[in-house]
Amino acid sequence: MAAQSKKPFPLRLDPALHAALERAAAADLRSLNAEIECLLREALARRGTKVAHTPAPKRGRPAKRR
Repeated sequence: MAAQSKKPFPLRLDPALHAALERAAAADLRSLNAEIECLLREALARRGTKVAHTPAPKRGRPAKRR
């Protein structure tokens, strides 16, 4: 099993905020987690803080070598 690339973090949300986030995520065809991450990145960018995207591990079969 591959090492986890994202840090788990417990988060308590107001139920109304959670419902609004779920609706926004569904409208953007994202998971709730991806929607929260996207909103946090946007908020940080508006404040002038750049956050680099960690490269995702490559998936699939390795290329054939000749």
